Amino acid sequence: MASEEGKTKMVTIRCSDGVEFEVDAAVCSLSQTISYIIEDCGHQETISVPLPHVDSLTFGKILTYMTKHTSKAPINEKNLKAWDAEYMEIDRDTLYNLLLASNYMEIEDLVHLCAAKAADMIRGKQPEEIREIFNIKNDFTPEEEEEVRKVYAWALN
Repeated sequence: MASEEGKTKMVTIRCSDGVEFEVDAAVCSLSQTISYIIEDCGHQETISVPLPHVDSLTFGKILTYMTKHTSKAPINEKNLKAWDAEYMEIDRDTLYNLLLASNYMEIEDLVHLCAAKAADMIRGKQPEEIREIFNIKNDFTPEEEEEVRKVYAWALN
């Protein structure tokens, strides 16, 4: 997305905490949400995109992902998968924020990467362990929980 003078088109991203980022529009193309806004703005000189549901810390992490995945350098799939695996070495709260933000920004591959990480975190765990990992309150009565355990015994063993 270069302009007539050969300069790269830049987009200002304004996060929920007021922090702004100047980002190459080509990098933003991974986000359907931002792409639609850029498209709607047409040939405006300056484009500002508010992200009211994404804080700057989370957007910075997403920007790292988008930059890596839009690199002009030749992509070695094996190296990119290794980079993605290292990128996802994050704590639960960061994962939660990243999943919500990437879903809001419509970055499909990052949503899938986050979902896979969440699935890996709970694979083979019992419901109590999953509740602890994701800080989920058990809202079942003991009787309701016992009924669920009987009905879905095949899944809980």
